Amino acid sequence: MKQSEALLYARTLRTLRPAQLLGRARRALPSAAPKVRPAPPVREAAPLPPPAARNASLVGPTTIEHLGERGDVASPGDWTNEAQPLLWLYHLHYFDDLRASGSEQRSAWNDALLDRWIAEHPPGAAPGWDPYPTSIRIVNWVRWARAHGLPAGALASLATQARHLRKNLEFHLLGNHLLANAKALVFAGACFTGREAAEWTSKGLALLERELAEQVLADGGHFERSPMYHSTILEDLLDLLALVRWTPDAFDDPEGLGERLARVAGGMLDWLVRMSHPDGGIALFNDAALGHAPSPSALVEYAVRLGVRPPSPLQPGVTHLDASGYVRVERGRCVAFLDVGEIGPSYLAGHAHADTLSFECSVDGNRLAVNGGTSLYAPGPERQRQRGTAAHSTVEVDGADSSEVWASFRVARRARPIDLRIDDGLARIEVRCAHDGYRRLPGDVVHTRTWRLDERTLGVLDVVDGAFTSAVGRIHLHPHVRAEADGQAVALHRTGAPATRIDAVKGSLELGDGVWAPRFGATLPNQHVRCVPDEGGRSRVQIAW
Repeated sequence: MKQSEALLYARTLRTLRPAQLLGRARRALPSAAPKVRPAPPVREAAPLPPPAARNASLVGPTTIEHLGERGDVASPGDWTNEAQPLLWLYHLHYFDDLRASGSEQRSAWNDALLDRWIAEHPPGAAPGWDPYPTSIRIVNWVRWARAHGLPAGALASLATQARHLRKNLEFHLLGNHLLANAKALVFAGACFTGREAAEWTSKGLALLERELAEQVLADGGHFERSPMYHSTILEDLLDLLALVRWTPDAFDDPEGLGERLARVAGGMLDWLVRMSHPDGGIALFNDAALGHAPSPSALVEYAVRLGVRPPSPLQPGVTHLDASGYVRVERGRCVAFLDVGEIGPSYLAGHAHADTLSFECSVDGNRLAVNGGTSLYAPGPERQRQRGTAAHSTVEVDGADSSEVWASFRVARRARPIDLRIDDGLARIEVRCAHDGYRRLPGDVVHTRTWRLDERTLGVLDVVDGAFTSAVGRIHLHPHVRAEADGQAVALHRTGAPATRIDAVKGSLELGDGVWAPRFGATLPNQHVRCVPDEGGRSRVQIAW
């Protein structure tokens, strides 16, 4: 191992909790084979209500489409095909099509694939029996069992999966993975009756109560600061709420538990709506992609069907989601989302990007400035690029990332916000914040950014203090925006929209080409505006419409 890599490991490991380190040590030991024995008695219960809408992933008897890629599961070896990325294989083992729109019309395909999985992917085999895909699959199988029934062999497998998961909870990761584990145990417990099923329910609920108290912040946001994972966790809570209300005999206090889940889900709905663009899609901060989790509108519709209060109406002006570190500002024809917070929990930053002080905005209801997005998790140069500062609408200094993102899901030293100030004035909104992520550089650099929004303009003022060789701010443009240089300005052309431009008040502007990754498996060509500061480290641009 190179010295530089060893230092990255050391700086990363020091942020982990003892439970994570202990969990990693345990996972390095040989694990016991799953306990294969008859399933507990099945609980008699009605089908669960329809979940949030999802697109079908089973597009043929053995053809699966996940993450923008199609693959075939025609032979036993396809379940573990190493030519496919691990995330794609995980999705293969989720059986998400069981809860997708129109799944009843594909029931013969799904039943056949389920039977083949049991026969061809033996207990304990990777990757399908890893804890996370096991958790997702348990929930999907229980839903399917409630609606269509499962043969005895599938019920026995379901119970084996629950026993295996109970012994392999993801304490080495924590975060959204452990919540998924907890949800699966609750679903498995509600599917069966008896002492063993009750223990699964009890353990799942205990984990759920503990993790929700930590993972859902006071402003309703999920603590990993990813709108995509926030949506996933919200869907989990709504699924659990449906389970509690449609299976009350499986819980000691179904009314109290249902009220708590509905209250937390309501706060998460409010947060999600405030972190969504006018086009209805989420803002892309940290690991986030469109279409991976149900859309905000689908989650709102699902929640309302379950009796959760609708999200409170959006208001112009400033919405400060202070616990999660985002500010939403709206005035006139523009709404902007500003990242002024931590990249994530200190011990769990695997889904973080080096995007501190980045922003996205929409004008006239359409995205204009964007962050780079996420199209893959596989390790390599493209994953590193997508997590890096240069892929975001913020400032890069001396070619360094504001936080030391590395590998696929690691972060060493992290940027922290400093001196946030918000002024919601009559004439304009002003938000100012700095971060210390570049203080690790030899020049002890601090980046300060100020956004100023009024009826006709969004100004972005950057100040880079300290000794540095180069600094560049980038405003990444949505692919539907075509940019043309016009002296010290850039003209922005949007189909069917009034003229927009970016003017350099301090510093200079340059145009560059790049890609935007709006969803897994997809990248689209786009342009970005490079904002080069003057000799004093000042850059000020103004987006006008």
